[in-house]
Amino acid sequence: MSQTPETFNPFDPTGMFKSMRDANMDAWSKMMIQLVNTEAYAQATAVMLDAWLSGSGPFRKAVQASMAQALSSVNMPTRDDVTRLAERLTNIEVRLDNLEAKLDEGRRAARPAPGPKGKHGPTEN
Repeated sequence: MSQTPETFNPFDPTGMFKSMRDANMDAWSKMMIQLVNTEAYAQATAVMLDAWLSGSGPFRKAVQASMAQALSSVNMPTRDDVTRLAERLTNIEVRLDNLEAKLDEGRRAARPAPGPKGKHGPTEN
């Protein structure tokens, strides 16, 4: 949406600063694109992320342990408690579905087979 003026306007005191800003931003953009697309940058980023992830593991474990202790002290369930409960409920749901399927199968088997009308069926008046 911003338009750069083609000619210098002497009555616009910020025009020169805007054009300098735009030129500077273009130069920085081109330089950063070239930097990010190099193999050295990818390797440096990988090393930095690896160091951060290996350093954050013990911190994460300490936070989880302290959170579990805090939750247990106020009688609140932990993430593991909720996960175990969800697994149990899923197991119960599967068993109920299996029982329902067996009941439906038993009901179908217990129904009398439809015979030809008139011979063994109900008598008509």
